[in-house]
Amino acid sequence: MEVALFARWFHFMAGITWIGLLYYFNFVQVPGLGAAKADGTAPGITKHIAPRALLWFRWSALVTWLAGAMMLGQMHLFGKAFMLQGNAAIIGMGAWLGTIMLINVWMIIWPNQKRVLGLVEATDEEKAKAGFKALMASRTNTALSIPMLFFMASSTHGTMLFN
Repeated sequence: MEVALFARWFHFMAGITWIGLLYYFNFVQVPGLGAAKADGTAPGITKHIAPRALLWFRWSALVTWLAGAMMLGQMHLFGKAFMLQGNAAIIGMGAWLGTIMLINVWMIIWPNQKRVLGLVEATDEEKAKAGFKALMASRTNTALSIPMLFFMASSTHGTMLFN
């Protein structure tokens, strides 16, 4: 019981952090960087804020996924959820969307942001391409977050929608 409670709270808190930062990047930082570039203040954001926010972003994504997987495992639903079987199909849809989002964070957004922020050497052209790739993956995650949250909540609070 204690492990289940621990996993649920870690999943909940890490998820708030992950999705909150996702929305921050897409609705605050990206538009704000345009204005910051125009007035010469962007280096402060890209040097001090973005790397720290991305650290929290990628690790909260991983903790969210691991805690969710732990909960599914404890309920003996992991396989059924990912195979979209029975009542576990609802949470499974949310889990699959979360998995795709996690892969986007670690395999597309973070590697490309390292180039954009100068943590990995890249030409200006490579930085521009990397920025576009990271932006598209981030926008994809923003779009996927709505149905992901819907399926996560529906698994316990909306099963009547799927009868």
